[in-house]
Amino acid sequence: MLVVKFGGTSVGKPERMKKIASLVQDMPGKKIVVLSALSGTTNALVRIGDHLMAQQHTGANNEINELEKHYMQFINELYTSESYKAIGEEIVSRYFSLFRLLAAGKFDDRSYRELLAQGELISTELFYHHLHEIKVSARLLPALHFMSIDENQEPELEKISERLKPILETLTTIDILVTQGYICRNHRNEIDNLKRGGSDYTASLIGAAIKAEEIQIWTDIDGMHNNDPRIVKKTIPIAELTFDEASELAYFGAKILHPSTIVPAQKFHVPVRLKNTMDEKAAGTIISDKGSRAQIKAIAAKDGITAIKIKSSRMLLAYGFLRKVFEVFERYKTPIDMISTSEVAVSVTIDENKQLDKILEELRTFGTIEVDDNQSIICIVGNMLSEKEGVLKEVFQSLANIPIRMVSYGGSPNNISILVSTKQKEAALNLLNEGLFKL
Repeated sequence: MLVVKFGGTSVGKPERMKKIASLVQDMPGKKIVVLSALSGTTNALVRIGDHLMAQQHTGANNEINELEKHYMQFINELYTSESYKAIGEEIVSRYFSLFRLLAAGKFDDRSYRELLAQGELISTELFYHHLHEIKVSARLLPALHFMSIDENQEPELEKISERLKPILETLTTIDILVTQGYICRNHRNEIDNLKRGGSDYTASLIGAAIKAEEIQIWTDIDGMHNNDPRIVKKTIPIAELTFDEASELAYFGAKILHPSTIVPAQKFHVPVRLKNTMDEKAAGTIISDKGSRAQIKAIAAKDGITAIKIKSSRMLLAYGFLRKVFEVFERYKTPIDMISTSEVAVSVTIDENKQLDKILEELRTFGTIEVDDNQSIICIVGNMLSEKEGVLKEVFQSLANIPIRMVSYGGSPNNISILVSTKQKEAALNLLNEGLFKL
């Protein structure tokens, strides 16, 4: 069985929803189709929720009315027969009645999470009825019946698998099952979500739970590229990546894939294929256990980085110092991306500044603190890069004219991370593209 996920842009217009219906029909065998909300919907629901949390009911109602107009126009173009247009109108009216009901009552965090879940519920119901209108047999598979997270907001993969198995056994004659990405239930059985980008995660969790033949993530880009095509003009798609390479790229800024997606698929060795809805003939990128060694595959960049340098003569030969430093970040639940040490100083980078003032206050008890904001981590990714002769020479020659703040190499066999000022990022990506890929 295939697990096939389509993102918001893939279902964001009626003609695109029709296109994915055609794609799904042409795929052989059984498949579970995971859909995101229509593009722009989740952002609109966030705005509505923010208005309601601030008790700005006029702003919320204006947003609800505008979004409803968009959906009414959408169903008018999606369905061709009057009977199915009537079904579409009933669906939209039902959901927007719920929005207004939520807006009229006491609106809290639980209401907010319930509101955010509605985008995926609407898109899957509209798509399901479109399939029926074009005489394609399908069944809705509600994610809220099987997708769950624990008290730490971690997916309960074993329970997901246990719930899915009997459901799928009763649907053996149905080739197309349609379900929602992103949404789930929490340990209190309340409607919750897998955070932004969670539709990719849903597809991977389902694929792992059922030991799928393959997980396919369909977007509007023809697979992972060797560099950021928004910044670098000459980029090329990557045919194959290992799970570890893909994880590094996703974490360090490759927008095509949610960072959490790889984990369940890798655990159960389920290949993940990245495809382009706008060009289904493009080969895309396959992510699996297989991969070529000692080869640079791609470059990604992560912005919004703050570098913190702690300098203290007390560090010299002092055991336990790094532990004390790390405990400060642990107390404020702030992860560290990069670390560089010397006898008298340690530098770290973080991408979450909410607790920065409190962190700095504690770190100053250790010594002198220097802070550099507006930094970017550039990550050069490949499989077993440490086996590639002269790899650091190639990197540093490419960046000969770019000031480098920090370097991390050897902690992972799959990446070299370099910290530069964000204002130098664009130049650095282009220079690396030319120096490492000769493009």
